[in-house]
Order: sequence, then structure tokens, then C-alpha cells
Amino acid sequence: MANQLAIYQDLAFGEITPQDVITLRETIAKDCNESQFRLFMSISRAAGANPIMNEIYPTVRQGQLTVQFGIDFYVRKAKESEGYLGYDVQLVHENDEFKMHQERAEDGRYYMVIDEHSFGFPRGKVIGGYAIAYREGYKPFTVVMEVEEVEHFKKSNIGMQKTMWTNYFNDMFKKHMVRRALKAAFELNFEDDTVVDGGSDGIPEYQTQPRKDITPNSEIIDAPTQPAPDPQKDDEAAQIKKVRAEINKKLKQLGIVGKEQTAAYIAQHAPSVGDNPSLAELIGLSQLLDMHIEMQEFQTAQAADEDSLE
Repeated sequence: MANQLAIYQDLAFGEITPQDVITLRETIAKDCNESQFRLFMSISRAAGANPIMNEIYPTVRQGQLTVQFGIDFYVRKAKESEGYLGYDVQLVHENDEFKMHQERAEDGRYYMVIDEHSFGFPRGKVIGGYAIAYREGYKPFTVVMEVEEVEHFKKSNIGMQKTMWTNYFNDMFKKHMVRRALKAAFELNFEDDTVVDGGSDGIPEYQTQPRKDITPNSEIIDAPTQPAPDPQKDDEAAQIKKVRAEINKKLKQLGIVGKEQTAAYIAQHAPSVGDNPSLAELIGLSQLLDMHIEMQEFQTAQAADEDSLE
């Protein structure tokens, strides 16, 4: 046990103790190899997600690490956002009386209004649902879905996901809608994505991206250069340069330009990344940026779909 505590001492962060790290290694991360586990812990640290509190999970499928954010992480981040006023989520059954319509706000954007949702018993099977996120100064953001839109989760090739959606469908459906509503209403771009549809809620899946060999750019992140006669250290230094270059490119893709904006992004989404981050921490930050880029693309596509309906 003492040896294990020493090995995982560097993976502890926030409220996560070395003993907690060992527990995570032996439970939710038991299918990870050592490198995957360390990468998962680095991503958790960079995102500020607590795996002990079910906020983030690792999954290994066909030898590939997949990172999953739980619904508890979305709720916590929403509560930490300015103007949080809570949320509501309801399932609609086949015997319910349910009516809704769209209204147009002053800024020209449409939002959903629930006119009626009443029911008695027996309610019949679930045919749909809705989640409403409330934020001060904004119209309520409503996500309305039919069951057919999430049926594919029951056929997932991720074992735990398939099991949860099959055995606990109502709860999973609610979590899925809440996640989407909170993500849009509070601009929670830590994906999540990809982020997977989580072992506990349906979040999209994140696959680690292959690193490209591009010339490092020190405009935003200045990589310290130190001579290293050791070939292993030399290789690590080269990897750090590559990852830093990728980070710079991804920041620009998100519209984050200059040291001030970069510092603000890191302070908000990866406060544990210091002035001289390790390779694992940089990889975690790069993974986080991938999630935000995919989320940005998702929101752009969703906005285009909404515009096409107007």
C-alpha cells in the first residue's frame, strides 16, 4: 500500500487524495492501462471534474480510452455560473395531456413554451420529455425530445451505457435532456465533447486525437527549452513542443487569441495547469480543447437547424 501511495502521489489534486487515486485505479479505472489511467486523471484535473463524486469516468473500448462526463458535473458547473435559477425535467407519457408552442423573443430568437402538461394514472409508456434550464436575465431554455431520438443508446456497443439505458431508461432520458439544456443555457463547453455519453448519462464519446507534427508556435504558450542529453528527456521535450503547438492552434480555432484570453480560459477551465505544466497536463488541456471545439461545432450545427425551422 505504501508503494502505491508513493506511485500515485502526483495524481492527487483538489479533494482527491492519493488513497482516493488508488481506489479509482482499482474500481472505475480497472480496465485502463497505466498510461490511460494517468491520462484520465490529468484530464480530470484539467477539467476540474471529481471522479470520486461521479463527475467523470474512464471507459476503455477496443483499447481506446474514452472520457465521460457525468450529469453531476454539468449541474455543478451550471450552479457555479452567473444567474443560475435551477432546472426542471419531466417525462411525457402516452396518456398525458401535453401541449406546447414557440414564441419569439425581443432579440428575434424563438423559445419553447409549455401550455399544458397534465396527467392521471395509468400514464402509459414514456413517449417523450422536456427539460427547462432557468437563468436570470434570459428566457427559459427548453429541450423537447421524443423517445425515438435516444433509442439508439439501448444498442450502444459500450457495455455500461447499454446496460444503464436498458435497465434505467427513464432516469437516463431525464439526465440526457437536463445535460443538453444546461449545456446550452450556461454555455458549458468543457466537452464536454467528446465526451462520451456517459456511463451515467448520454454524453457524446470522446476519442483521443492523433497529434500532428507541426512547428511549435510560442505566440501564446512559451515552451521552456532546456538542453537534455538524455534521449528519453529529449523525446519528451519534443512531444511537449508538439502538444503546445496543437494547443495554440486549437485556442485560435475557438477564437481565443492573446495571452490574456488564454490565461482567462485556463483559469476557468483548467486552473490546475501552472506556468510550467507537465506533458500529461498539456495533453489533458489539449483533450479539453478538443471537447470544446466539438461542442462549438455541435452548437453551430444546432443553431443552423433552428434557423432553418424559422
